[in-house]
Amino acid sequence: MAIGILGTGSYVPERVVTNDDIVALVPDAAPEWILRKTGIETRRWAAADEATSDLAAHAARRALEHAGLPVERIDHLIVSTSTGDFPQPPTATLVQHLIGATGAACLDINVVCAGFVYGLELARALVGARPGSHALVIGADLYSRILNFDDRRTSVLLGDGAGAAVIGEVPDGQGFIDIDLSSYGDAQDLIKVEAGGSRNPATVETVANGGHLFTMQGRGVRDFVMDNLPPILEKQLSRVGLTTEDVDCFVPHQANGVLLRELVERCNLGSAHTHLVVEKYGNVGSASVPVALDDAVQSGRIKDGDLVLLAGFGGGMSVGSGLIRWSS
Repeated sequence: MAIGILGTGSYVPERVVTNDDIVALVPDAAPEWILRKTGIETRRWAAADEATSDLAAHAARRALEHAGLPVERIDHLIVSTSTGDFPQPPTATLVQHLIGATGAACLDINVVCAGFVYGLELARALVGARPGSHALVIGADLYSRILNFDDRRTSVLLGDGAGAAVIGEVPDGQGFIDIDLSSYGDAQDLIKVEAGGSRNPATVETVANGGHLFTMQGRGVRDFVMDNLPPILEKQLSRVGLTTEDVDCFVPHQANGVLLRELVERCNLGSAHTHLVVEKYGNVGSASVPVALDDAVQSGRIKDGDLVLLAGFGGGMSVGSGLIRWSS
């Protein structure tokens, strides 16, 4: 049975935050510096009454509509997020309630920016084990609530959003070709939120010291990506008898526009269309890949039969890459 993506959807909040807006919050930053260093012009931030589950539910409804599938047909609901509504219950159960997916088994995964691709592999296995079933995979993050505005190199990058995909059976010869997952725990300190878990529970002191805010070692992350992602993609393509010349559309995690331009060159993917939305949405964590994928689909950049390469990379550190023969 061939398994693939039946429909995509995405949602970003209404509030647009420009570089001029954000420099009012970030010491020693300037709009020109942000654009030059990141390629980002704007990002979206959630309204005060919006949480991660709300963004995810909007994206889920749009993906279901695109797939032409009623919510009652969803058997598994997977949410990839590192900014869930609560430590518990799982955000996926909140989304289930919001969209009425009462028959779905729900779970969260936290692989940060690689999580959507991890979710696709899990969905592929679940659907493959039960022919005729469907899964809904959502990547959603709301980083605007955990930004440290004293850290100009990180706080200017991040935004809020959600993207989703409906997974099910597709015609033979289409759908998922290969998904590669890998993790590197020795690099765990590159991206983290230090407080709020069992190792460092929430206290007055952890809040006062900013322990619940997002931290990232930008240079270390860049080196990790450049060292690890190109050989992973090369080996994956070779394993299935393909090359970078065969790729029609490359949809990477929208980490940083400058980094992505260098990555495309390093991976020899210049002949493919690299779909970027980082300039208007910034880095939306686990939502980056599905938001960019939906934008590519809705804009007509991905067509039936195209070879699509997805690549997510982020905290853990973790990498997830997927090859799909697109079915529309």
